[in-house]
Amino acid sequence: MKLSIAALVGAASLSLVATSAFAHATLETGQAVAGSTYKAVVRVGHGCEGKPSLKVRVKVPDGVSSVKPMPKAGWTLDIVKAKLAVPLDDGHGGKITEGVTEVIWTGSLLDAHYDEFVLRGKLPDAPNTVLWWPVVQECEGAAHRWIEIPAAGQDPHSLKEPAPGLKLTPKP
Repeated sequence: MKLSIAALVGAASLSLVATSAFAHATLETGQAVAGSTYKAVVRVGHGCEGKPSLKVRVKVPDGVSSVKPMPKAGWTLDIVKAKLAVPLDDGHGGKITEGVTEVIWTGSLLDAHYDEFVLRGKLPDAPNTVLWWPVVQECEGAAHRWIEIPAAGQDPHSLKEPAPGLKLTPKP
């Protein structure tokens, strides 16, 4: 009997962890090699208090270049470009002064459904750093702003609506 209770408690604990993991906008892959091309898959696991998601906005972190989003059937795609705060090397002796700063998908995702929003780009060559990908999920009359970035040493899981983070690793 003790083993059964322990198994149930363990299963309930795993269920709570899994539920809280789906309660945030997350990246499918939490780490990537610095300087590589990265496929960012932003996962949205629910709507807003039972309401469908109508818009998903992803802010592209500084230093990420050559961004190309993946269109989604049934969704409108908007790409926001702006002058970069710090120009980037284009790899051919020139500078990139403008780039994609935000990608916006507009459509409808019921609260009972899950979906992924994809873009790719070249990561900066900055190993052992974390890039934060703020996401705003707009719903009918509500929103989730997954934009909180932890202070140095702060656990991102302690934040109410943390931005998804991508750890950049050194080249092998």
